[in-house]
Amino acid sequence: MTSTATPTASLNKFEKFKAEKDGLAVKSELEHFARIGWEAMDETDRDHRLKWVGVFFRPVTPGKFMMRLRMPSGILTASQMRVLAEVVQQYGEDGNADITTRQNIQLRGIRIEDLPEIFNRFNQVGLTSVQSGMDNVRNITGSPVAGIDADELFDTRELVQQVQDMITSKGEGNKAFSNLPRKFNIAIAGCRDNSVHAEINDLAFVPAFKNGTFGFNILVGGFFSAKRCDAAIPLNTWVPPEDVVDVSRAVLEVFRDQGPRSNRQKARLMWLIDELGLENFRALVEKYLCKPLQPAVEKDEIDWEKRDHLGVYPQKQPGLNYVGLHVPVGRLFAQDMFDLARIAEVYGSSEIRLTVEQNVIIPNIPNSRMEAFLAEPLLEKFSTSPQPLTKALVSCTGSQFCNFALIETKNRAVAMIQELEAELSLTQPVRIHWTGCPNSCAQPQVADIGLMGTKVRKNGKTVEGVDLYMGGKVGKEAELGTCVQKSIPCEDLKPVLRDLLIQQFKAEIKN
Repeated sequence: MTSTATPTASLNKFEKFKAEKDGLAVKSELEHFARIGWEAMDETDRDHRLKWVGVFFRPVTPGKFMMRLRMPSGILTASQMRVLAEVVQQYGEDGNADITTRQNIQLRGIRIEDLPEIFNRFNQVGLTSVQSGMDNVRNITGSPVAGIDADELFDTRELVQQVQDMITSKGEGNKAFSNLPRKFNIAIAGCRDNSVHAEINDLAFVPAFKNGTFGFNILVGGFFSAKRCDAAIPLNTWVPPEDVVDVSRAVLEVFRDQGPRSNRQKARLMWLIDELGLENFRALVEKYLCKPLQPAVEKDEIDWEKRDHLGVYPQKQPGLNYVGLHVPVGRLFAQDMFDLARIAEVYGSSEIRLTVEQNVIIPNIPNSRMEAFLAEPLLEKFSTSPQPLTKALVSCTGSQFCNFALIETKNRAVAMIQELEAELSLTQPVRIHWTGCPNSCAQPQVADIGLMGTKVRKNGKTVEGVDLYMGGKVGKEAELGTCVQKSIPCEDLKPVLRDLLIQQFKAEIKN
């Protein structure tokens, strides 16, 4: 089916500039942009359309762009990581990278004049950043231990790659899906522990058996925004693995053609489901799919508590292991990236995996190499067994690099956790998520303790603060937390967290 045209008069400014020129058109203009420089660029191209190729203008660091990659299931090779390290390295103190909560990597410090060469280097090693921002499908998440987990139900790696290839025309860019009403998140889970946070995706496939045959129940509509946060709801549909790509396509086409576009605050998939009703939405998906959908099975297979994958674990392949390394708040510098590439080559199979908790997994390490691997100096920085608060800490970019963020997050989060761990003993991890603004990139609503950046008044002055969220749960009975206290100045936050950890998470004061 073809996209439905919308009268220009009813379009908001974003829809108008998309109607004037498809975002993917800038692919052919990168050499021109490199020659004229960022200051001479058309503002809409610079501020918005570049996001269609994964390049983000950041007013807080003018002239230094962010670049977001696509990494299906969070998997990349040592060669790819080395290229990313080389790109970051050339920008000195301005260059670094972040692992995101969607299993991909963002690079910082990028200059517009280097884009043609950067994209050339990406092409040589099979990396793509196409359609990774604005009104596109974001990085598709899957189990970080797909294909190596001894307890997995289905290896989802190929499905995740096939869905990405369909959406992006194998990384080249696909105009059929480059003009959605808003961004769209997809997750495909093949394990029992909900390692993909299915409930916060617009479209999620969760494992379920039907009469002994493996397939997926489907959830739809999960999202976070400044306007509204909702957990995904069942579509009452079960699909076999071979239908995942076609169903994903049909859902996206319904959203593209029927989704609301006048108000960007009400343009995510759940708003369309509200407008149509779930049954009518399902019927439309069937119409686009050109066949009926099977009803869901009553019980899916998400019945484990969520794993963090940190530490050493035997794989399903005899004699091999994967090792989860904790990367504090996901921040990587060039030397870290070179070191990760090296140890993946020396000890493993040159493969590196990322998790939605912003950590790294090195798979395929033989038993005979494990002792030497664990003695690597890099593991002093990226520990296999960090302290309970440190290991579950997640943070968005924060105001250091993001113009949406209202507060600084990453450095503050690490410093505060270190202070709390110096004073308190805990027997279990407590998931504390810091996000700089209501866009919720660090997903505070799924945390035990969520902290959302805001501005507050204290002693007649405006200072950085947070709203406090509690009650988020991941795993077999996932649910979203709610705001329990507003406008806590960051300078007053530590005692609040300290008391919470003692009263609700059994922390004890160290002697």
